Parts: sequence; C-alpha cells; structure tokens
Amino acid sequence: MSDPAVTLAHDGPFAILTLARPERHNAFDAAMIAELTEHFHQLAADDRVRVVILTGAGQSFCAGADLNWMRESLAWTHEQNIADAERLAELFDAAWSFPKPLIGRINGVAVGGGAGLVACCDLAVAAEGARFSFAEVKLGLVPAVIAQVVVPKIGVSHARALFVSGERITPERAFEIGLVHAITSSDDLDATVSTLARRMLDCAPGAVAASKQIVDAVWTMERAAARRFVIDAIANARTGPEGQEGLRAFLEKRKPAWGRG
Repeated sequence: MSDPAVTLAHDGPFAILTLARPERHNAFDAAMIAELTEHFHQLAADDRVRVVILTGAGQSFCAGADLNWMRESLAWTHEQNIADAERLAELFDAAWSFPKPLIGRINGVAVGGGAGLVACCDLAVAAEGARFSFAEVKLGLVPAVIAQVVVPKIGVSHARALFVSGERITPERAFEIGLVHAITSSDDLDATVSTLARRMLDCAPGAVAASKQIVDAVWTMERAAARRFVIDAIANARTGPEGQEGLRAFLEKRKPAWGRG
C-alpha cells in the first residue's frame, strides 16, 4: 500500500493537515486531491476539532500539478478532463466552505493550485522564503478552477495581473494583495501559527462558521437577498445558545463555555 499523500495529526483541539509528497514538492495528483477532500469533509464534522492548520512537508508548500499527472492528461478526452476538473472543484469547495478556522502554514513555494489552497485559508502565515505564482499561462493553460477562490481573496485587479503574467511574487507582495496575512522567518513560523491557532479558541465555533457564511453571502448574493441573510443571521445568533452564553459571560465578567481557561 502506498504512503498517504496527506497526513493528519491531532493536538488537542487542533488538527494539522500536511501535504506529504516532499519528493514531488507536494504537487497535486489524483490521490492527493481525493485524500485532502476527504479530510476536509471529515474534519468539518468532527466536533473535537476547533482549528485546522494546513501545511506542506519538506521545503515546499505545494508546487501545483504533478508533472506525471499533467503528462497523463495529454491523452485524456474532453469528458475525462471535465471529470478531473469536477474533482478538483470539489476540493476547493470543501476548503473554501470549511466551517472552522483554517490557518495556512506556508513554508515554501505555492504555485497554481497550491496558491489556490493559500487563498482558501482564513489566515495564512508565510515564511520569508515562500514564493507564490499562478503560472498556468506559461504552459498554455488557465487558472480556471482556482479562480473561484483566488478572485474573491485578492480582487479582480491583482488576479488579472498575476493570471496573465504568471509572475512569481514574494511574501511581501502576497501580503499587500491580501493572499497572506503575516510574514515571519522560518524559525518563527511554528510559533506564529501556534499563537494564531490558540487565539481562535476564544471564538465560538458556531459563530465562526456563521461568520464565514456571511462573508460568502454578501459577496455572492444579490443585495436584497444578502440583506435578508445578514438580518436573519444576527437574529439567530442573538437567540442561539452561543449568543446567549457569550453575552451572559461578558456581562458576568467570566469566560464563556468555549473559551480558554
């Protein structure tokens, strides 16, 4: 039996998902896509997990599509390419709509679909040596599936500039356009990610999931529908168990039930 393409480790309320093909710079293939998708679905349903950290083994975060996988695709029919793209789209749907805090520990290069995974992270911390690019056009391809997560994250202007140029950018540029949220040395990467992850435990799990849904609603819905959505969301939050507990805890000057001790 082959080694897993993705490994999962638990540390109390934290889960660490590691892309585990360092010899291939953690590049995507069919096995990695399937395993990562399944992990996201399982972790979404696991109440013991409060925060998920996504990273890569070795020197790279994710170098995009595996060369052997791309070589095989040369012989695929249009229908086979549709099916393959559907599986990739399911992965990015699962990552983008993941109901818990998803923190990216970006330890190295993130290219194409790897940069798409970065875009799915609620918080992404990049090591100083990390680099990012959407280089599909240099292969005569297009950043198609990942556009659904990249464009909302960095905006139309930056997406167009990077999609048409295939330019490789630094963490500083990635920070400027909103692809990552913090930059640190490789030595401090784990400590920075750990600090952010622990802070997430102060946040009510249901409120986190609802907040992520609100962001999508106001981005994707027609204005009147989004208005109705957010009005219902605050009413549901105020009358729900977390809202009741959180407000009472604040007024009584104590930690809420989900908070750190």
